[in-house]
Amino acid sequence: EAATIVAHRVDDQMVVLMDPMEDPDDILRANRSREKTYMFDVAFDYSASQEEVYRATTKGLIEGLISGYNATVFAYGPTGCGKTYTMLGTDKEPGIYVRTLNDLFRAIEETSDDMLYSVSMSYLEIYNEMIRDLLNPSSGFLDLREDSKGVIQVAGITEVSTINAQEIMELLMKGNKQRTQEPTAANQTSSRSHAVLQVAVKQQSRCRDVLQEVRFARLFMIDLAGSERAAQTQNRGQRLKEGAHINRSLLALGNCINALSDKNGNKYVNYRDSKLTRLLKDSLGGNSRTVMIAHISPASVAFEESRNTLTYADRAKSIRTRVKKNLINVSYHIAQYTNIISDLRCEIQRLKKKIADQASRQLNSDRADIRHVQDC
Repeated sequence: EAATIVAHRVDDQMVVLMDPMEDPDDILRANRSREKTYMFDVAFDYSASQEEVYRATTKGLIEGLISGYNATVFAYGPTGCGKTYTMLGTDKEPGIYVRTLNDLFRAIEETSDDMLYSVSMSYLEIYNEMIRDLLNPSSGFLDLREDSKGVIQVAGITEVSTINAQEIMELLMKGNKQRTQEPTAANQTSSRSHAVLQVAVKQQSRCRDVLQEVRFARLFMIDLAGSERAAQTQNRGQRLKEGAHINRSLLALGNCINALSDKNGNKYVNYRDSKLTRLLKDSLGGNSRTVMIAHISPASVAFEESRNTLTYADRAKSIRTRVKKNLINVSYHIAQYTNIISDLRCEIQRLKKKIADQASRQLNSDRADIRHVQDC
């Protein structure tokens, strides 16, 4: 479209956006800068690999997740700027979903000798302000409910328990085929819905005691639909209605970000304006470590969208979440002591066997060394 590049990454943290409409020869605006700079925790240009983006944004959340801290990662920005690519990726260049789950299961395997884990996942989309289960689309539209502890839950969502990364990947691929995508003038495979992957991790010690400590944490990974203007995507009819719903939920998200980042201490944050913001209540201003990956196009034709996205991301920087470890202490009834004792005996036997195996391996390697010396 004969566009020029107006967005530049200056270093690892600074993005410079130039206004393509301003005339450098305009005397009235001679003292006004055409450039606007934005500072972030980290900035990437178009040459960044999936691995670089993952390492700088999400990898650090996994250790906390196993320790009982909630985490959220969401991709934000206009249509066609690479949100789905960042989150889902391709077979050759997998995105944040796949890399996070692989590293999560690797971390679980490394500590599974001492700890007992249970992992469950659900995958849903919010389309036209309706919630659809992507793992079981035939269940129809689902409702949001608030439980006794004030946690927002999706009633009737399919939760799949697994301890296998490959199984989750297959479910993700299956769910993604059910996702609502339509071609628009801005993008051939435009995501018309917000996709939310939720992974719940529960951890407890294998060694059962009278007082058992259980840690649990939730990981949300969200691929938002593109924020766009109807004029730019030339949407009509059904696409226009979808766009209005997408923009409405993103406006509600923007309003929440504005209220949370308000320096004057505006205490009221309207999470109920949209199902997306209700679901993300904890992620935005509550008990969660949250990463927002903002995507922009460097092209001059997308200047307005890029400026709006950078302004939102700049505001979101000042949101402070209050993160606390999710712990439950379970005390067992006296009748369960016999079970605890038998479990402890099994654990002792297992550990004794492990020590004996290691000792025999050591002995065999020592003998092999002696034979080697004798041969020499």
